[in-house]
Amino acid sequence: MHLEITNLNKSFSTKRGSIIVLKDINMHVDTSEFVCAVGASGSGKSTLLRMIAGLETPTSGKITVDGTEVKGPGADRGLVFQSYTLYPWMTVQKNVEFGLKLQGLPQKERWELACYYLDIVGLTQFADSFPKELSGGMKQRVAIARSLACHPKVLLMDEPFGALDVQTKERMQEYLIEIWQRIKCSILMITHDVEEAVFLSQRIYVLSARPGTIQQELTIELPENRTYKIKREPDFYHYTDTILNLLRGTTTEESEM
Repeated sequence: MHLEITNLNKSFSTKRGSIIVLKDINMHVDTSEFVCAVGASGSGKSTLLRMIAGLETPTSGKITVDGTEVKGPGADRGLVFQSYTLYPWMTVQKNVEFGLKLQGLPQKERWELACYYLDIVGLTQFADSFPKELSGGMKQRVAIARSLACHPKVLLMDEPFGALDVQTKERMQEYLIEIWQRIKCSILMITHDVEEAVFLSQRIYVLSARPGTIQQELTIELPENRTYKIKREPDFYHYTDTILNLLRGTTTEESEM
């Protein structure tokens, strides 16, 4: 799998004129990579992800998945939002099966795939429950299972843990690392949480404030098997400090003065 974003620009027309949201975005995600794009509010992160998902159209530039240009939504891209977007009248099992039903898979195959991914996210025992019976973190795990069940080439995640409390958020980050390590899916996640980006990803794109541009691309050289304890390590602090300084518009030397 290769997701390529080339010379991407996005602007919106308003009564006061054109507003440039994203400018000259160049980035990529390869097979089995976990990549984060991090930026403050107004950096165009969500707009970028919506364009990759095919929900918004670029003003100029190109987005391709394995050489095919993105022209709209497609099964090759799974999407997980901050809100859980589960169907309240369906059981957990039926929610996970929903996308597979739209693809026309036979009932037995839908059931088997849903069972497999519910096991991946640790919710097998809640297959017959309804969303209202689940915690926020559990709902998001169902949403992840639903997206993964459709076998997308890349999973797109839009601040998926932003609505969760701190403790649940940390547990969900560890869950996501475990899921990614187990099935080695390609993930592109956007977040404003710098610690989250460093904890989860192999590479990070740091976006500037509006218009959003790529300030820097960082390779995160931390052990692949990560737990919350890694957040106490000097290398972790170094990465977070570097990114925070970029977002503040300061250099490392200035931050140490």
